[in-house]
Amino acid sequence: MIKPDAVRAGDSGLILDQIIRSGFEIKALKLVQLSQKEAEAFYAVHCERPFYGSLVEFMTSGPVVAAILEKENAVEAYRTLIGSTNPENAAEGTIRKRFASSIQNNAVHGSDSDENAEIECSFFFNHFERV
Repeated sequence: MIKPDAVRAGDSGLILDQIIRSGFEIKALKLVQLSQKEAEAFYAVHCERPFYGSLVEFMTSGPVVAAILEKENAVEAYRTLIGSTNPENAAEGTIRKRFASSIQNNAVHGSDSDENAEIECSFFFNHFERV
């Protein structure tokens, strides 16, 4: 998912280009505006964390680009491509190093496991919307 900060900055196309050039195939793509209820549900795993409220507020501050990506070892490959959550610690050339401005405004979200990827894909896309 491309987060509101990167969408607002006009970086969605550049981010998608970097993803495609890294060998990912886009299987589904859409621009959506999360409601508070939807953002709370998506990030429910973090509901006890101190940053949960500000995360929900940030994720509802503008549209996001949701995508399903495919590649061998996609989760691991994508997490390498996006870099560290904190852009100051992200490797050169990663999406977060290029486009993020802070830990919260870190441009993109990536699933942390194959299981969570399937849950998160199903959150945004029904089976008719997938190629």
